[in-house]
Amino acid sequence: MNPQCSSQMSGLTRLWRPGLILLALVLSLPVLTVTGFLLQPAGENWLHLKQTVLPEYLANSAWLVLGVGIGVLLVGVSTAWLTAMCRFPGKAFFSWALLLPLAMPAYIIAYTWTGMLDFAGPVQTLLREQTGWGYGDYRFPEIRSLGGAIAMLTLVLYPYVYLLGRAAFLEQSVCVLEVSRTLGCGPFCSFFRVALPLARPAIVAGLSLALMETLADYGTVAYFGLPVFTTGIFRTWFGMGDSVAAARLSALLLLLVFLLMLLERASRRQSRYHHTTGRYSRLPEYRLRGGLRWLAFALCLLPVVLGFLLPALQLGYWAWLGGLEPLDAEFRRLVLNTLMLGAVAALLALVLALLLGYGKRLMPTRGLRIASRVATLGYAVPGAVIAVGVMIPLAAFDNALDAWLRAHLGLSSGLLLSGSLFALIFAYMVRFLAVSLQTVEAGLDKIRPSMDDAARSLGYRPRASLQRVHMPLMKGSLLTALLIVFVDVMKELPATLILRPFDFNTLAVRAFELASDERLADSSSAALAIVAVGLLPVVYLSRSISQARAGHE
Repeated sequence: MNPQCSSQMSGLTRLWRPGLILLALVLSLPVLTVTGFLLQPAGENWLHLKQTVLPEYLANSAWLVLGVGIGVLLVGVSTAWLTAMCRFPGKAFFSWALLLPLAMPAYIIAYTWTGMLDFAGPVQTLLREQTGWGYGDYRFPEIRSLGGAIAMLTLVLYPYVYLLGRAAFLEQSVCVLEVSRTLGCGPFCSFFRVALPLARPAIVAGLSLALMETLADYGTVAYFGLPVFTTGIFRTWFGMGDSVAAARLSALLLLLVFLLMLLERASRRQSRYHHTTGRYSRLPEYRLRGGLRWLAFALCLLPVVLGFLLPALQLGYWAWLGGLEPLDAEFRRLVLNTLMLGAVAALLALVLALLLGYGKRLMPTRGLRIASRVATLGYAVPGAVIAVGVMIPLAAFDNALDAWLRAHLGLSSGLLLSGSLFALIFAYMVRFLAVSLQTVEAGLDKIRPSMDDAARSLGYRPRASLQRVHMPLMKGSLLTALLIVFVDVMKELPATLILRPFDFNTLAVRAFELASDERLADSSSAALAIVAVGLLPVVYLSRSISQARAGHE
């Protein structure tokens, strides 16, 4: 490296490294704030919660995690293996259609199925018409229950296991599978004894994502009236007006999430699988015959129908009946608010991800690696916890600033940060920066280091190299990062409910509020808009999933 490049890198190091570390510390502030409340003395409200409802929160959250975990494993693993390794009618369609429930937020599918299965819904109405039964003459499963919440969350979260599991099955060695067949293993024996153990790290990673989303969910459990940690945080914050007790609940939920992360890392610590050859051939497909082929068809069709098609059709029906009436100026304002928030958060997350990712590429030091991990810690944290962690320090800053201005200048700053969109955007950064950073780093990893050397030999400074060399080469990754964060912001509910300014609503908040008031038809327009936008990343994933196998051309 010539002296000019060395001086550029040293100057960059002096500015970039402390800036990135400071950024990581700022983004970790909500998590540190919530964790710190575990060290503070417990108040009367906390002691009351501990003696009355905390055991119920723990039990319901545990049963919810256990039920959803079993559900997503059964649905995700079975469909992943069928679409990757077997040949049956509709395989090409199901390989991407099984991702469609990702576009359906859990709280939307919850109230949609509730509307269909309630006493006045079409299912029970048709049952009474066909049998002549009246109220009290029959028993029907209660959808607003713990079992109903497990079913709803399973239907929208199994794609995490399906996506990672299918990619793992597609990447497996043909040699190992062929050896298992020569030893007399049939399709199902090969699955349980060879394919499933090899894919276990990816499946566990997908399972951990699904379980963290389960603990983070608020809309479904609140609509069903289930006492879990997220609903307890809202009740303590807004009902009791005790931010300290709400923060302690948030800290306990945060510990549960970190425990899941540690278990996931420990489960794959000893699991390392590598290809020992650069040669790849088409995976052997098991041709299912007779009833097995139609059983596979039904197993793949069921989650698509229950998790996307029927809820989408029901939303469309409600919108056609009367949900289109609210498409007025108020609805357009909701759309503009949602699009504005999504666009600002996506662009800001992309800029921060580029700073972190490119800085770590230029200076791959241990400090920057730790800083990037700390900065992306919030993705594993529920939105309600982040909201509490954001509101407490920002409110303290606002109060201190207002007191100082009143004492020295006779002015009032009001809720400068905690009462504005700044708090909401900051929470989105903490929550979704990891998504953008992972996508950006994946794009940077595809660019050979020799490109950096060539850019420096042409006299490009690091910033010019990023703008003229790296960003054009990773255009697809940048667009993907923007798209995914934009959609995640549109669907985010708990953080938006807590941190939105007064008289500021989004499509997600409006859909949830109307559904909570049992105005399902009125909420369908906002819900359909969220689902329609949520289809965008699903389309992208469906195009790339078939290329998951190494050596694909």
